[in-house]
Amino acid sequence: MKDKKTFFVTGIGTDVGKTIVSAILVEALEADYWKPVQSGDLDHTDSDKIKALISNLKTKFHPETYQLNTPASPHYSAELDGVEINLNDFNLPETDNHLIIEGAGGLMVPINENETIFDLIKKLNIPVILVASYYLGSINHTLLSIDKLLDNHIKIDALIFSGEVNISTRDIIIKKSKGINKIIEIPQLNIINKKHIKQIAESINI
Repeated sequence: MKDKKTFFVTGIGTDVGKTIVSAILVEALEADYWKPVQSGDLDHTDSDKIKALISNLKTKFHPETYQLNTPASPHYSAELDGVEINLNDFNLPETDNHLIIEGAGGLMVPINENETIFDLIKKLNIPVILVASYYLGSINHTLLSIDKLLDNHIKIDALIFSGEVNISTRDIIIKKSKGINKIIEIPQLNIINKKHIKQIAESINI
């Protein structure tokens, strides 16, 4: 595929909308999807959630490298399951299609005693899409995440704001952010279904 795109979707924290954004990106690009580590919800994984929200028939879902039983930080969930996550076990799935990879939590979420989601991003060596939402503290979390990535020469392809807009928060983050050329806003979704995901997917430029 010409100009094949591969992105790692990470957030400024937990519950900022990564899975919804990933569904939108998967639908927009008709991309494959991969969740390297699934912690908890094994009967209703993030892959399952994406499957239920997209309309295209091209997307392939690649199996998780680790499936862990407890909805917790991967390092702790792995400990409870009696396994240790090894960074060397993660390899990009083979595909000729675009690929969306969804992380767990934010950059500094540990996957074992020594390494974090950030280290996984560095190993895979692909551009990041950073998801931010509006809450007290989100300015600090967003700017720290941006600095962490750019200081380590990791490209941020887009900053995506998810949820009801706080104009003051959005504007100060954009003003203080450097090295990010693409800003995307995903509106607050009171109803989340295939129709709304498709509508947003068709409206964004990624």
